[in-house]
Amino acid sequence: MNKYFKRLLRSNKQFILHEVLEVKGFMQLLMKHRNTGEKWTKQEKKEIKHHLKHISKLIPALIIFLLPGGSLLLPFLAEVIDRRTENRA
Repeated sequence: MNKYFKRLLRSNKQFILHEVLEVKGFMQLLMKHRNTGEKWTKQEKKEIKHHLKHISKLIPALIIFLLPGGSLLLPFLAEVIDRRTENRA
């Protein structure tokens, strides 16, 4: 499941990244856990889910984040769309 899920996100990476960047501050919020190691607050998770709900209308694969427990998968999304990993490779 993990490999399938990552492959699904990677195949839609450019489109997801474009949509995430359209929402001011969303990329920074999504990368908070990855960049600082701090956990998202309940309010931040609520805000992330609100944005993902909108984006999932365009990219149905993101609906998985809106399911119960979907917030546990947010680090995968941050890892896949992290633009810094392209620069390091």
